[in-house]
Amino acid sequence: MTMTANGLDELKALAGADLGQTGWLEITQQRIDTFADATGDHQWIHVDLEKAAAGPFGTTIAHGYLTLSLVIPLFSELLEVKGVSMGINYGLNKVRFPATVPVGAKIRLAARLGAIEDAGVNAVQAMVDFTIEVEGSEKPACVAQALYRYYS
Repeated sequence: MTMTANGLDELKALAGADLGQTGWLEITQQRIDTFADATGDHQWIHVDLEKAAAGPFGTTIAHGYLTLSLVIPLFSELLEVKGVSMGINYGLNKVRFPATVPVGAKIRLAARLGAIEDAGVNAVQAMVDFTIEVEGSEKPACVAQALYRYYS
């Protein structure tokens, strides 16, 4: 279920809120190949089905940065900020990739809002802790702390 904040004051009031989890998203080889084409990262563990089958993971795996990039569409399932002129990705404090995402795996995003502080006139900065879970895995695929700025 999507949580909605109407304006900066309502967003600030959500500091510390657990935003829950998204639905599951299957990671297909087509998505991996498209990301490889977009970034120029065609390492065999991602795109060579035959070689990857004999490799350490037994199959192709998603790029770590592909996994991280999926925070963008998944986060929109958890939080909608209305009544602002724009929101921007301000950066990351920390990113780790504790586990791989094998082709065909399903992932979902869990998020928690951290501190939300003033960031100048008519702006706030929100810290968000993200965890990308892999269905059936004990370890997450990605743990990240991101910063977003919202302007009224």
